[in-house]
Amino acid sequence: MDTPATHTPATHAAATNTATAAMAEILELDAEVLGTYLSELTTWLGELSDREPVRIVDLGSGTGTGAIALARRFPRAGVSAVDVSPQMLHRLSVKASGLGLADRVHGVQADLDQEWPALGPSDLVWAAAALHHLADPERVLSHVFDALRPGGLLAVTEMDFFPRFLPEDIGVGRPGLEARLHAALKGAPAAGWTDHLVRAGFTPEAERAFVIDLPTPLPVATARYARACLRKLRSHLDGQLPAEDLDALDTVTDDESPHGVLRRDDLTVRTTRTTWVGRRP
Repeated sequence: MDTPATHTPATHAAATNTATAAMAEILELDAEVLGTYLSELTTWLGELSDREPVRIVDLGSGTGTGAIALARRFPRAGVSAVDVSPQMLHRLSVKASGLGLADRVHGVQADLDQEWPALGPSDLVWAAAALHHLADPERVLSHVFDALRPGGLLAVTEMDFFPRFLPEDIGVGRPGLEARLHAALKGAPAAGWTDHLVRAGFTPEAERAFVIDLPTPLPVATARYARACLRKLRSHLDGQLPAEDLDALDTVTDDESPHGVLRRDDLTVRTTRTTWVGRRP
């Protein structure tokens, strides 16, 4: 008879650390592969701002994809990067130091579902793929409204769908694999954030969809980015796809397989991200 698995605080902590490390890898590779998109987005925000931001807040910053991009775009700004995870903020600190930004990018550990941190007045608040994770986004938006100076901006960005990388025929007898795995994981369509912004007191300023379809040559980190993203999706797919599809996905993410993403020359990067911008009157 098999012995039931024992879940202890130590095993739970180990699992949490593993999941955090996997997500941190995706976030860092995302910043590297999608640098052109981030530059386009931050430039657009600069055009919408009534003056150059000098105080910026990145909510749910993770490893600092947004915080670093904003610090680069606005060289006079100090950026407070807020995240619940000390591991994520440590990675942010190391990255900021390596880029010579340690004097302008600072981590703030806080659980936004518990208490709003003391951040002072801000010119721009950035929340990328963060607000939908919160238990009460409306409460957080009200805090953001209070924290922004009049005329300041809030930019909320969401991923419309996880990036796609694979051709229709991946060479292992399962054509259309990636389309099926995305269909299996697809939830209800996002309703957008305009109504939420209005209820919090913001004036809707703009809404823009950024279509990402990278041309060749792709960034050198693309294969590792594809592997990390596909492995992340794979972790949610047991019972959602036939065993043959799961086996094919395991083959595609296997570093030693000739069909694995690290050895392919036919990858693409396709996704869409939408940003809603509100202004405090």
